[in-house]
Formats: sequence, structure tokens, C-alpha cells
Amino acid sequence: MDETPETRYAKSGDFHIAYQVVGNGPFDLVFIPGFISSVEYCWEDPRIAHFYRRLASFARLILFDKRGTGMSDPVPVEQLPSLEQRMDDVRAVMDAAGSKRAALVGVSEGGPLSLLFGATHPDRVSAMVIIGTFARVAWAPDYPFGVQADLWHGLLKRMAEGWGKGVLLSAFAPSLKNDAGARHSWARLQRRASSPGAAVAVMRMAYEIDTRSILSAVRLPTLILHRREDLLVSVEHARYLAREIPGAKYVELPGTDHFFWTGDADAYLDEVEEFLTGERHAAETDRVLATILFADIVGSTERAAELGDARWHALLDSYYSVARRQLVRFRGREIDTAGDGLFAAFDGPARAIRCAAAIGSGARLLGLDIRVGAHTGECEVMGDKIGGIAVHIGARVAAQAGPGEVMVSSTVKDLVAGSGMAFQDRGSHALKGVPGEWHLYCFMPTQA
Repeated sequence: MDETPETRYAKSGDFHIAYQVVGNGPFDLVFIPGFISSVEYCWEDPRIAHFYRRLASFARLILFDKRGTGMSDPVPVEQLPSLEQRMDDVRAVMDAAGSKRAALVGVSEGGPLSLLFGATHPDRVSAMVIIGTFARVAWAPDYPFGVQADLWHGLLKRMAEGWGKGVLLSAFAPSLKNDAGARHSWARLQRRASSPGAAVAVMRMAYEIDTRSILSAVRLPTLILHRREDLLVSVEHARYLAREIPGAKYVELPGTDHFFWTGDADAYLDEVEEFLTGERHAAETDRVLATILFADIVGSTERAAELGDARWHALLDSYYSVARRQLVRFRGREIDTAGDGLFAAFDGPARAIRCAAAIGSGARLLGLDIRVGAHTGECEVMGDKIGGIAVHIGARVAAQAGPGEVMVSSTVKDLVAGSGMAFQDRGSHALKGVPGEWHLYCFMPTQA
């Protein structure tokens, strides 16, 4: 499932609701998103895509954007849909997708909608999973773990001021607060999923939701999942739900992130799969031939000290923007970033080398030098990550490169024979932690 699934539209009253159908499992599963989503952009984020692929591996997955968000029709901020209208949207999507009955997975602000839909239409719902959610957000004398109004309004103010720039990543995903790549992805999702005014309006409405009175009417098999140290939505919300929903199964997991797709997302997925199918997912390891590319900035520590934190992080963000544009251009896949290091994979070694050269050119325009290493070998594929000895070799090859150089293994050089690329022989090297001697070559772009 490497391509974006087809986006279709269901008619709900006067509104068009964007939806996708993925997988062909033995039962239907409707995913009810949080306050924003974009069914098309989410496939561009490897973490979210991994979550959806796992769900689609055991069910026929139905995704949709709520009206006013993502690919669905926009809604004036003063006319946001009620929970009742959003239930109509869920039903319309199910009808359009040919789903008579489905399990529901609702996350965050999608949880109350899931609860209300399940209690109102038990004939259309076989089971329900709610993740990182609540019956209500707001503090009340009889709901002391709710959020005080001044804190919530402060959050909305920050959201309005910084929307589209990755604002509040530290609240939604504390584990990634210093990850420039994650902030870039969250910023893009914000821009693709909602306007600032609509996002704030939805969160303001979320503060007014209170589904406590209907919890006793939920008579479906229900699984409640929550991370114990969730900084945005306290675990006490989930414990309350577990006490009030008859027969609900409750599982607390470690972690601080509120986003369902960050942190140990597979721990969530394992629980969901076991609850809905009766079987826990067995980790599968596949193997594929890939060209591994590692790039890092030369002298980054000294440059950061020279510029100071704010200017350095701004420069780093610009560098990653350059790198990611080239990855798209040359069909590379970003695997990970750490500090000033980039780890990517390609399905062809020539594209990897050309991408490395293009990233290097872009970096020089920013006043930066990078060193790059590339190696082609068999890799272990586990979800959206890859590993194995080939990855270690790629990292060690990069360590042998000098400023502005693209160093490759002999495997890469041999595979691009006939491409017109020229290389300078750099002799044999012992690579730390890798058995044997490795012949390395430096790509010579001026002679290509």
C-alpha cells in the first residue's frame, strides 16, 4: 500500500464528506479522527500511514474527514456541526462505503462522537475502541480532573497565533518536541487539515462537549486505551470512562504523547487488533533491497554555538526543508532524523546519489557543508522503519566522507555502472563494527 488510496465523497445533507476505503479484511472498521485530519496528507506522514496500514491489515478500514476539515466541505466557523450532525456524517460515509455494520476506533475529540454514535446506533456498530479520549474536557466541581477554563483558553490563544508552524507539538507529542522533522510534519498537517479559525473553533466546541449522561447507555463491547502520562488529556478521563461504561475493558499504557501515531503506537495497535479479532499481531519482518543514505552537517556543534539556539534551529529547519524537497524529487523516503542527521532510503542507487548531490548544493546555498554516505544492501523492514547490517554500513560509509563529499560503497558504484557517474577511488577501509575491508569511492559530480 505505497500509494495514496482513492478519495471519494459521501453526501451528508448539503455537505460532501471525504472518505477512503483501505484493505479488504473480514469486517469493517470506521476510524473517527480527532479535531483535525486530512485523509490524503496522512499517507505522507510515515507514522500515521503505519497506523492506518496496521488497521487495514486485519479489517476493511474506512477513513474520513469531518465536515469542515481536510478534504471535506468547509464550514463557517460560526456554524460548526453538532455531534448529532457529525453522526449523520458517519452514517453517510458508512452508507456510501457499503458498510452495514462496523467497529469504531475513535481518537481524542473523536471519542465522544464514537460514544454517542455507538449508543444511538448499536445496530450499526459491532464494537468500539476509544483512544486518548474523554467524556468531557472542562473542569466542573463533580469533574475535578477536567481542564480549567483559563488554561484551555490559553492553549487556544497559542494555537491561533502559531497555527501552521507546528504549534503545541510539545503538548500533543512531548517525546518529539525537539524533533525538527516531526514539527515540520505536524505543521504541514495543520495547514492541510484546517484554517486557524476553524481549528480554534473546533477546540472551543470540544470544551463544551459533555457525554457523561449517555455513558451508561453504551452497551457495546468497548475497549478504552490511554497513556498513563498523557500531558494533554489526563489519564483520569479514561479511568472515569472505564468506571461509567458498562463492561468496558480498560488498558493503560506507558507514554506521554497524546497523538495516537507517535510514541509506541504499535502498543495501541496490538491491543486494538487483539480486542477486535481475538488475536494479537505477530511482528513481521520483511526484507527488501534498498539504498541507504546518511547525511549530516559538518561542524554543526561549532555552528550552533556561533549562531545561538534560535538562529541555529531556524537554519536547521531550512536545511531539512531543502532535503525533504529533494527526497520527494528523487523518490527517497525519510526514515529518521536526529539532530542534524538525516537517514533516508531509496529504491535505486543512482537516485540516491543524485539526491545527495542536490541536497549538498542546497545546503551550500545556506552556508552549510554536509557529508553523505550511501550503501545498497538487503534491509529488514518493520513497519515504517528499516534496519539490519546494510543500515550500519551506510552510517559507517558516511563517517568516512569529508566536507561536501558523497562517499559510496563499491556495491553502489558497481550498480550505477553505465549511468555516466564518475567516482574517485578512496581505497579500502575498516568500518567500525562491520566485518572485513570495504572499498569506498567518492562521487565526482563535476565529471558526471
